[in-house]
Amino acid sequence: MGSNLIFSAPILWWLCFGTLVAAELVTGTFYLLMLALGCGAGAVAAHMALPQAAQVTAAAVVGIGAVLVCYVVRRRRPRAAAADRNRDVNLDIGQTLQVPHWAADGSARVHYRGALWTVQFAGPGTPAPGEHVVVAMQGSALRVAPAPPR
Repeated sequence: MGSNLIFSAPILWWLCFGTLVAAELVTGTFYLLMLALGCGAGAVAAHMALPQAAQVTAAAVVGIGAVLVCYVVRRRRPRAAAADRNRDVNLDIGQTLQVPHWAADGSARVHYRGALWTVQFAGPGTPAPGEHVVVAMQGSALRVAPAPPR
């Protein structure tokens, strides 16, 4: 009639591993992959017929160790600039352009890359005509600051 499903220890560890990997794919939390590595270590320990305490210890040491290593590596890596100021996202950042004159509100219309653009002053002090550097994008407007002297 009915059958009892009894899973062996390695199968339970691999199911836990797969569940954590699936959860990581849904949430995008990289740390879940590190915990999945711990479950993989527990599964290997179970395949080696180690006692349950050794399996749990192996899973905990590898999982927590991997999370700590991941945390330290991420903390040491410099943060990327915001998308509106990141040259990897917008190739106009860092480019120079000429502003012939400014409106009273700190904006101007300039020819840049073959089109007419609105620029907004983002530098210190008051805007003055001359060479400027694009420092950010705000919608379809370029935010500019005075170019450093050459």
